[in-house]
Amino acid sequence: MKTIKLITGLFVLLITTVVWARVEVATLRGNTPLNEEGKPPMMAQVVNDDEKLQRAYPMQPPIIPHKIDGYQVDMNTNTCLSCHSRKRTPESQAPMVSVTHFMDRDGNFLADVSPRRYFCQQCHVTQDKVRPLVENQFKDVDLVLKEEQAKQVK
Repeated sequence: MKTIKLITGLFVLLITTVVWARVEVATLRGNTPLNEEGKPPMMAQVVNDDEKLQRAYPMQPPIIPHKIDGYQVDMNTNTCLSCHSRKRTPESQAPMVSVTHFMDRDGNFLADVSPRRYFCQQCHVTQDKVRPLVENQFKDVDLVLKEEQAKQVK
């Protein structure tokens, strides 16, 4: 009985190995072997049209609609605030940082941007002009509810 189970197990293992060997798995590495480092892809071009981009989901931090190459954001300097601070938005025409950025962790409003919201690229990113690696079928729940309500009205 044990011999039959062993032979059956080996047969299943053999069939699985043969089938798996014929399946080609697409990877981001391409044809580069695991023990070699592949050539990195070209850097993508950053969207630089200063148009406000639609958010993909509720509460998503806004995407930066321009290049930020060379922007200095460190403990002493934040180049983003040269346009987006409360004082500079009238002349720069850039949107002011959200009022939530002026609150401390206890909900108290501060005179300047909170230190925990000072490093912009922790949440805000630029958008590259690339084709998505994986098709995204995300739908905002509010949009789905509106579509359902529209169907019920008809």
